[in-house]
Amino acid sequence: MNAAATATLNEALQHKIDFKTKPLRALGKLESIALQAGLIQNTLSPSIHHPHIVVFAADHGIAATGLVNPYPQEVTAQMVMNFLQGGAAINVFCRQHRIALTVVDAGVNFNWNNSITDSSFINAKITFGTKNYLEEPAMTEAETALAIGWGKQIVADIASAGSNCIGFGEMGIGNTSSASLIMSAVTGIAVEDCVGRGTGVSDEQYAIKIATLQTAFRKHLPAIVQSPSPHTILRHWGGFEIAMMTGAFLQAAALKMIIVVDGFITTAALLLAQLIDKRVIDYCIFGHTSNEKGHKKMLEYLHAEPLLQLDMRLGEGTGAALAMPLVQSAVLFMNEMASFDTAGISNKE
Repeated sequence: MNAAATATLNEALQHKIDFKTKPLRALGKLESIALQAGLIQNTLSPSIHHPHIVVFAADHGIAATGLVNPYPQEVTAQMVMNFLQGGAAINVFCRQHRIALTVVDAGVNFNWNNSITDSSFINAKITFGTKNYLEEPAMTEAETALAIGWGKQIVADIASAGSNCIGFGEMGIGNTSSASLIMSAVTGIAVEDCVGRGTGVSDEQYAIKIATLQTAFRKHLPAIVQSPSPHTILRHWGGFEIAMMTGAFLQAAALKMIIVVDGFITTAALLLAQLIDKRVIDYCIFGHTSNEKGHKKMLEYLHAEPLLQLDMRLGEGTGAALAMPLVQSAVLFMNEMASFDTAGISNKE
């Protein structure tokens, strides 16, 4: 849609919103969501069909060192099983709000031996976790490209089944470290100001985590400077789940889906996706502000205004799942709320 057509649609959407039976801007952020949804879908009557959360899971080589995480790497595979058994927070919220859930093995360090037949599980394993980026790049160029491609294909399949609203979550012991390095590389914020505590880190462990990631950043910085691309950043410090989410963001935007963005790690993938295609941001509604240290700075960098502030930092797509009903409310008021004319109510002169 060209600029003139976008401006015309924007004006028509705003007029429709303003002439609902309410004072101007009385529904606050719901009004801006309705406007954005209408622009995304190129219609005065936006709608949400088959909302979906995709949780990408993968392991990180750095986690095996024990320097950046208190939990053992085995927890990633154990949590995947918890997702499939319906016992995680994301399962609860998706059931409550009737959101479909898909779990993707992007690179979990576990061999399922074809034991999982659940239709909500996708085995897209690149390999059994990334390499330890204290010693070498996390992935090869081929692995990076393959992971991005998988993310695109998974979203394309979900969209073809009728979904037009999607959110992404993740699971991977050590992935806040990867997200912190990506954040620093993209935003220029110092590593120590990007690194949060992650899951259950003590003060002593936190200091070790910061020092470890500063070392990892210095090690790979020359390669990033030489080839400053999102793919290079991913290859050196990323995780397979973050790479797949990067591809997923790109594909969801290309298909004009409404994207509800979760927390710190998911937003790290978005930082990379918007470097590849700056239009991705236009399709994003930011679900919440994570309590993870760097997320607020990420949101400020992207000039994003999140819907919720619940002090959450769980990941899994939980913030996106809790925000999706608000997006539903926004499109429903747009379509079902009376206007001053239809209700026969006098508007302010």
